[in-house]
Amino acid sequence: MTASRVLVLNSGSSSVKYQLLDMRDSSRLAVGLVERIGEATSRLVHSPLTGGGAQRRERSGPIADHDAALKAVAEELTQDGLGLDSPELAAIGHRVVHGGLRFTEPTVIDEDVLAEVERLVPVAPLHNPANITGIRTAQALRPDLPQVAVFDTAFHTTMPEAAARYAIDVETADAHRIRRYGFHGTSHAYVSRRTAALLGKDPSEVNVIVLHLGNGASASAVAGGRCVDTSMGLTPLEGLVMGTRSGDIDPAVTFHLKRVAGMSVDDIDQLLNKRSGLLGLCGDNDMREIRRRIDEGDERARLAFDIYIHRLRKYIGAYYAVLGRVDAIAFTAGVGENAAPVREAAVAGLEELGLVLDPERNAVRSDEPRIISANSGRVVVAVVPTDEEMEIAQQTFSLVKSLSGPGNA
Repeated sequence: MTASRVLVLNSGSSSVKYQLLDMRDSSRLAVGLVERIGEATSRLVHSPLTGGGAQRRERSGPIADHDAALKAVAEELTQDGLGLDSPELAAIGHRVVHGGLRFTEPTVIDEDVLAEVERLVPVAPLHNPANITGIRTAQALRPDLPQVAVFDTAFHTTMPEAAARYAIDVETADAHRIRRYGFHGTSHAYVSRRTAALLGKDPSEVNVIVLHLGNGASASAVAGGRCVDTSMGLTPLEGLVMGTRSGDIDPAVTFHLKRVAGMSVDDIDQLLNKRSGLLGLCGDNDMREIRRRIDEGDERARLAFDIYIHRLRKYIGAYYAVLGRVDAIAFTAGVGENAAPVREAAVAGLEELGLVLDPERNAVRSDEPRIISANSGRVVVAVVPTDEEMEIAQQTFSLVKSLSGPGNA
């Protein structure tokens, strides 16, 4: 196989994030974002990473739909000599949020695959429709090119039934596909492997708790390279306190809000997904701003931080119990990689579990994977920057290369 480039697309309802990578050396050739698709104030930001000194370009103005957005992306890439018509382009890899139980690996997209992704829309109404739109648009632009779906849920399909099942009537659950699927799977897969490498071990030898802490947040227990539990469930609402999502909540709260407050199902959905979490607790969902307010003595910000940390520590303890033996805890994503106070608070007082931070190491800012625990700790605590686009590109390229046959590899 001579073509070595992979275009990674992450299509949201009104945005497209993209990266073009060369898998010969895992280098990035271009990155960009189209946002506010369908609005008069649409914006495309494109950064070529070749040519030694090429500058970021930005264009503003109406971009009507995903078709127009991807055509605009193609124009930007062509301007850099990286057009979608290049024979160097091996495949397009798509982030697809929900793959249910059927899709456990990266999958070449055909009509049957798209039909199944569409059937999963009821359990991923905010994400799968946008993913499908991005796929259809890319197929129209390059119908001859392999299009590969990499599913957020795939890494979590190894969870045992004891972790994946909710304790509700089995027939009802099966009829409506109600179970715990988990999300952020590409991040958890990437970070768990990188953590093992940081320890100088094979993933099969390592038990890791991965804490993906961004505006969306999730935890996973990874035993020997396989996910055995994760905090998100049927949807990305379950689990940790997040930027705008509540995380774990008594299900009866929804009944109470409907009966007593007169809220509709849509109202409650908006409340729990868009107006809860840190935003609901203190009016901010940016951890930097919350820490600034804490430093100024703001009690609402302090309480929000304490609730966030309390939930995080509960999951660390729970997944320690699930795994039995923990070799490392890895912090990743925007908050996990950059908020030293969060990392410090999350493991404070857990010395009996072998978790001891080194304050100086924890204070270091770097884009590289690094150990922040003290030498005296039994469990390695690490910061491992995630790279979901690289994970999607690697999975996409490996699949396409395997399908091309050993003679073309």
